[in-house]
Amino acid sequence: MFSERIHENHLKIGLILILLALLAAIHLVIPDFYSTVWDLSMSGNLHGTIDYLRSFRGWAIVISMIINIVINIVGFLPSIFISTANGVVFGIAGGTVISWIAETIGVVISFFFMRALFRNKARKIIEASKMLSKIDHYTTWQAMAVARAVPYSPNGLITALGAVSHISYRDYIIGCLIGKLPSVAVEVLVGHDLVMMEGHSQRLAVVLFAMAIIYGGLWYWKRRQDAKKVLHKIEEDLEQKDHRP
Repeated sequence: MFSERIHENHLKIGLILILLALLAAIHLVIPDFYSTVWDLSMSGNLHGTIDYLRSFRGWAIVISMIINIVINIVGFLPSIFISTANGVVFGIAGGTVISWIAETIGVVISFFFMRALFRNKARKIIEASKMLSKIDHYTTWQAMAVARAVPYSPNGLITALGAVSHISYRDYIIGCLIGKLPSVAVEVLVGHDLVMMEGHSQRLAVVLFAMAIIYGGLWYWKRRQDAKKVLHKIEEDLEQKDHRP
């Protein structure tokens, strides 16, 4: 058991060093990469992002994926600007696939970092709060998929909740792969049509209306399910009281 833990720690350290080496290599090849991504992300300069991607010509897909991965590793930077730019530069289908793969890789790496470095400290905070402890009970791959399926959701927060829970790496990856696809597709499509409003205003209106119905319906269904669980719990408690001597 002790040797397995040492081996696991060595593996984590090795993976962290490899990732840091890759990030350093990006800086050596493109010295202004991180400063440019920071400026574009914080300013939300969409047209600047589109021009930046197109400046790499045949490497645009690779650069786009690296940007998306880095943003999702950091966790607190907005990714909507790169998703929208992907839709404009690569088309809706291509932009969706590129963003989906890159965002999933990014949140998986971020999950690994958070779990490897901060989980023990975070667990103490979780265990000290009864309300936060309930989060762990529902953190399955299905719950992760639902959380990831919501467009424009805070990636960093969801990743952090997963990292301090008991969800396995396998279930986390499956949940992110499934949930990220619909959310990224919506973000890319809406972003693309907002930029190309003149030719896609009707489709944008239909998509936004459909989103309101679908996610509103899911929210209502979840409220009903939660209410049923609470009612069932109350009924069980009353039955137990009735059977007490």
